[in-house]
Amino acid sequence: MGINDFGLETKFCRLGGDVAVTDGCVIEGYASVFGLEDQGGDIVLPGAYGRSLNGAPGARGAVKMLWQHDPAQPIGVWEEIVEDARGLRVRGRILTEVERGREAAALVAAGAVDGLSIGYRVVRAEKDSKGRRLLREVELWEVSLVTFPMLPQARVAAKGESPEAAETAELAALFEAARQMLAGGE
Repeated sequence: MGINDFGLETKFCRLGGDVAVTDGCVIEGYASVFGLEDQGGDIVLPGAYGRSLNGAPGARGAVKMLWQHDPAQPIGVWEEIVEDARGLRVRGRILTEVERGREAAALVAAGAVDGLSIGYRVVRAEKDSKGRRLLREVELWEVSLVTFPMLPQARVAAKGESPEAAETAELAALFEAARQMLAGGE
């Protein structure tokens, strides 16, 4: 049985300047970034996670860390999930005491797996004039480590990269996204 069997949708975001991995098992960064169109034509709006993180069925304590959206493969725990001005920031631990957790930690450290993805239900959304879905409220159920992300604007920082270099790469990616948007007349 897969995550979609529960009627959940998924949205991907690359690890990167957005996510740091330390001690082989601590992971921290953004699982979702506001205002950026993903490859599926969706844009998550600020405030979309607020109600969910404050007590809905998929609330913070219940949000699972899964491997590739497989509910049969939990690989860790999210210790902090916060919606800030930029997006959905998460911090947690990959549990290396379980086999899949050890594998996940090794794959992330090697750069073979570099994505985060959220599993959620849409509560409130609308279409804009370009046909993109604007997600105003979602019910968050899980955040997974994944191979293929949908939101390419967030990138993996090389292991050992300084925070300043990660911030510079993040700013460069944002400027490039803005340049592309302006060049396209959007």
